[in-house]
Amino acid sequence: MRQARRKEKNAETREPRRSEPPPEPTPGPDQQPATEAPPAWKKPEGLSARGWAVLGVVLVLLQFPLIHYALFRGEPATTTQVPYSQDFSDPGVVARDFFSTGGFWRVVNGQLLSPGVKNNPLWLQASLPANVAVEFDVRSESPEGDIKVEFFGDGSDHASGYIFIHGGWNNTLSIIARLDEHGTPLDTLQRQARRVAEQRGNTQQAGLVETGVFRARTHMRVEARPYPVKQGQTYHWRIEREGSLLRWSIDGKPFMQFDDPIPLVGKGHDRFGFSSWEAQLFFDNLKIEPL
Repeated sequence: MRQARRKEKNAETREPRRSEPPPEPTPGPDQQPATEAPPAWKKPEGLSARGWAVLGVVLVLLQFPLIHYALFRGEPATTTQVPYSQDFSDPGVVARDFFSTGGFWRVVNGQLLSPGVKNNPLWLQASLPANVAVEFDVRSESPEGDIKVEFFGDGSDHASGYIFIHGGWNNTLSIIARLDEHGTPLDTLQRQARRVAEQRGNTQQAGLVETGVFRARTHMRVEARPYPVKQGQTYHWRIEREGSLLRWSIDGKPFMQFDDPIPLVGKGHDRFGFSSWEAQLFFDNLKIEPL
């Protein structure tokens, strides 16, 4: 009997009684019950080949008017001819002699108003001769200045020829641009040409065309800072081209010039247009004559 009791006592010593875990507290009226953790994020599956095909068809349909216009548009209309003069006394002249893809161009008090048309030029529907002079009066009623016209463009698209800007970029810079008002500055191209000539070991042939730096579709610009545009002041512009040389004068004084190594001539480069970005401009007394 004694041995049996000792065994029971030893057994209790070796294996202590396990206590049950305390019950989980019941949430009170102001406590929210615990929620399960959200499932881990999984990357969604991409479009199937059929899905991509459907998306492509939708995009083409949405852009079809622009695609059709770019591929199948004809020659710009011609409703008048050079020599040409216009004092904008007749409001109907805008619809009769000009064309634009946008902007509320109109005649106001005998002047042509360009109300900040965001580079939607108003093109004269007349073909320019290769050598020609264009004169007109212009006034900016905006503090940023930014007087702009397009010369030898295609009669439809902005920056399809030369762009003349007085007081651009918040009235800090004037340019003659070729195919892109944000193109490479002429002095940068000239430095590139000199480097190419040095690499070839012939510094005597450092011309823009000789070195291959300047090509038929080169986008570039000539920069100058003669003086800014004064708000409300009327300026008389004259821009002309003789051969490859573009000259620009304001109020009878030379302003800028550019001798284009590869002049923009022929189809797509025979129209003149007024333009603007955000400035409110007034144009008047347009005169175009061959040289």
